[in-house]
Amino acid sequence: MISALFVIGTLIIVFLYFRANWATIRSGGNMIASGKFWFGIFVLVCGLIISAVQPFTMERVDAGHVGIKVNLTGDDRGVSKFEYKTGWVIYNTWISKLYEFPTFQQHIDYPEQQVITKGGFSATIKPSFNYALKPGDIGDMFSNLRLDVKQIEQQWLQTAIVGTVNDVANKWAVDDIFNQREQFESDIVAEANKRVAKWFTISQLRTNITPPEALQQSIEAKTKAIQEVQVAENQRLVAIAEGDRKIAQARADSAAQVIAASGEAEAIRRKQVSLNGTYIEYLKIQKWDGQLPQVQSGNGGGIILSLDKKKD
Repeated sequence: MISALFVIGTLIIVFLYFRANWATIRSGGNMIASGKFWFGIFVLVCGLIISAVQPFTMERVDAGHVGIKVNLTGDDRGVSKFEYKTGWVIYNTWISKLYEFPTFQQHIDYPEQQVITKGGFSATIKPSFNYALKPGDIGDMFSNLRLDVKQIEQQWLQTAIVGTVNDVANKWAVDDIFNQREQFESDIVAEANKRVAKWFTISQLRTNITPPEALQQSIEAKTKAIQEVQVAENQRLVAIAEGDRKIAQARADSAAQVIAASGEAEAIRRKQVSLNGTYIEYLKIQKWDGQLPQVQSGNGGGIILSLDKKKD
């Protein structure tokens, strides 16, 4: 940007110079031989050279970033001499340098690493997480590390995160890691924030941890066995519940039968009570057709035969 402005300024100056001295140059008869012409060319060449080698530059510190202008001269090489900058910044690249650090959330995916869990088992992790820089401590961070943000991500921060994962994994049994992964990763986030809290805030960490193949098969077998035990326990509870239901049903049926038998016995008893002599005689009369028997005994104890007369 600054070089372009130098070039434009040089061209304008040379143009105005030739315009102001055009009549003098033409009156000399030979414009090329005129000293003023060559002076104009000299100014143009010098201006272009200065534009190419001048050390000044202009950069813009975007919103959501903090700019640090660092002095490169002196015994401390700028460690104790830096300024926070925002907006457009002009500086001399020979003696100063501008660093930009984002203050909003950044996401990082690190390559695969090996960690050792409790018991000496190795596992593979591929950490991914978000981080945010603490704006007020960026100058202090640069004074200590003297790196830009990308270099810090791949060096200091990576060492801190991978070291944290390894140290926390050393305290966890491998099967507990996979059975309680959420708690495992929460412990890592808490420990990581303790270690980098001076300059960073860590969140949304995922270890993406995978065990060795043999151990993974063992874990899968153990998980399957646990699931089978749970299924068997559920079946046992279902069988107990079904047995209880059948017992209750049998008791209900038995009670119903007892009630029915009791009712029937009561009905018979009442019928027996109501069957007295008078009622029996009444039933006989109701069923008599009005005809006497053909053989009767008389008052004197003789037998009377009723004989039908034959018709001639």
